[in-house]
Amino acid sequence: MKRIVLFLATNIAVMLVMTVILSMLGVNNYLSAKGLNLGALAVFSLVVGFTGSIFSLLISKPMAKWSTGARVIDNPSSSTEFWLVSTVKTLSERAGIAMPEVAVYNGEPNAFATGAFKNSALVAVSTGL
Repeated sequence: MKRIVLFLATNIAVMLVMTVILSMLGVNNYLSAKGLNLGALAVFSLVVGFTGSIFSLLISKPMAKWSTGARVIDNPSSSTEFWLVSTVKTLSERAGIAMPEVAVYNGEPNAFATGAFKNSALVAVSTGL
């Protein structure tokens, strides 16, 4: 629920800031004089922005795997992979969420977690770590 509220608040804040900036710069007068309705434009932008944000969120997990070339650890093949999977499992149990997929990718020291839903996420760790 907290994630949804933050998602909505962020998108609404962006729309409010854009509306204030356009008003301060006088763009709204120019747009109205030329036949464009700033309110309709704001609603259109809101719909497009929310749709794009939701779509990006839904495809974040497969895109992360694809863009990094991450290999999901199904069966740990080394002690390091076993430790990584065990650590993620312990932390997910403490947090009360489902075990996320754990992946490894080649790269500089980095790690990230992504996914549209907390119970179907991905945790990826670079080989640099």
